Amino acid sequence: MVFEHQGSYETQAGAIAAIAPKIGCIPQTLREWVKQAERDSGMRDGVTTEERDRIKALERENRELRQANGILRKGEIIFRHWSEDNGRTLILRPLSCM
Repeated sequence: MVFEHQGSYETQAGAIAAIAPKIGCIPQTLREWVKQAERDSGMRDGVTTEERDRIKALERENRELRQANGILRKGEIIFRHWSEDNGRTLILRPLSCM
């Protein structure tokens, strides 16, 4: 909406100030939306919405993998302790070999 009506105002800031109350937000919020829309369209440098979503997904996956690795390490410690207590030899193989 700002891009469509920007020509009717002297500046983009003027367009934002006029349009924001009409859509029920403050000018700063609309200004941030406009900046993000400019980044998404390539008009402004920065991280696009798609890239930000991808980063969040990768961070979540990384966190889950670290948690899974921690669980596996604890399990290995418990299993080693159990096998030593029972006089058994522990042979660990990578999961891909099983």
